[in-house]
Amino acid sequence: MAKDKYHDAVKTALIKDGWTITHDPYPLEFNDLNTLQVDLGAEKMLAAQRHNQKIAVEIKSFSSVSMIKDFYLALGQYQAYKTALRQREPERTLYLALPWDAYNNFFKRSLPMAIIAEVELKLCIYDPSEEVITSWEK
Repeated sequence: MAKDKYHDAVKTALIKDGWTITHDPYPLEFNDLNTLQVDLGAEKMLAAQRHNQKIAVEIKSFSSVSMIKDFYLALGQYQAYKTALRQREPERTLYLALPWDAYNNFFKRSLPMAIIAEVELKLCIYDPSEEVITSWEK
């Protein structure tokens, strides 16, 4: 599978944020379908709670001509990965990583916000030029 154009920037941003990259990509097997791959798997120690937090991150650039088409495709992919991940490793939380400009210009609109709430979409917002995570939306 081809990596998203911001794959390396998000990977660097996660490392800067204290995450350890455990899989690149993170393979998902679901019964007879073993071709699913989330972009990254990562872990971070939460010292205050003394538990390991595990995540999988699907990276999207949202840089095509149609932001709504990118959204629909990412949403479908997220749902498929979330279902497969729940079966394989339910303690790992799935995040959709997207650039801050896509978040500010599209994801904050009423329809995307309603869909995000409905499907409980978890977002990792990143700045591709600075290679940093700007926020986590749960």
